[in-house]
Amino acid sequence: MATTKTMKIDWLGDQRYVGRSDGGQQILIDNSANKIGVSPMDAVLAALGTCTAYDVVGIMAKRRTPLSHYRMEVVGERADETPARYTRITVRHIAGGEGVTQEQLEKAAHLSHEKYCSVAASLNAEIVLEVVAEDAEARA
Repeated sequence: MATTKTMKIDWLGDQRYVGRSDGGQQILIDNSANKIGVSPMDAVLAALGTCTAYDVVGIMAKRRTPLSHYRMEVVGERADETPARYTRITVRHIAGGEGVTQEQLEKAAHLSHEKYCSVAASLNAEIVLEVVAEDAEARA
């Protein structure tokens, strides 16, 4: 049986909306001139990045090579015509920790992208992965 999720969206005026999940959590989507939230398309990039980040952190921990630091850069290229959807998204994983290798990090990122990340599976865009394993000294 399929899982059903509901996001209730309330208009706050101008181009500002608040979305409320089934559990009551909120996200502010804001495309107005005086942004106090993220745009809808920025939210897509954030959703993709955090979805795959959950997987990568979990996979690395299960493999007994937990990450000591992790950041991502998610860059979206949009079509010129309407709808200006993302056509290509580059997801750059930059992480490290004791014993973490480039190969292990690449495997975790690819496993997330190819098997686990439901956001990636939902998008109609080319998704390119880049992985950089770094040690703590490289961060300084």
